Amino acid sequence: MIKVSDIAKKKVVELMADDGYDAANDFVRVGVKSGGCSGLSYDLKFDKEQQEGDKVFEDNGVKIIVDKKSFLYLVGTTLEYSGGLNGTGFVFNNPNANRTCGCGESFSL
Repeated sequence: MIKVSDIAKKKVVELMADDGYDAANDFVRVGVKSGGCSGLSYDLKFDKEQQEGDKVFEDNGVKIIVDKKSFLYLVGTTLEYSGGLNGTGFVFNNPNANRTCGCGESFSL
């Protein structure tokens, strides 16, 4: 399962509306892909359709879909949002990551 913090929920709903998505019906697609300075990087986008093999979760009123392969890397992750001095954006608090890069956008197991 993937959790969504209160501040991340607020930002997701806002950004989905800006991009023409409906947070009540559409999804946040979270995934993992090869790349980044630590070997794996997070992928986050909005989606209107669920694909075969996707895992579907809902937390804090946000519907999340994850492909089967990425799910193994993301179990227990919390999606957060940071607006601090070090940059603004979504942050993945992933208990499975052994090492992360300085920007927080990539990790390794």
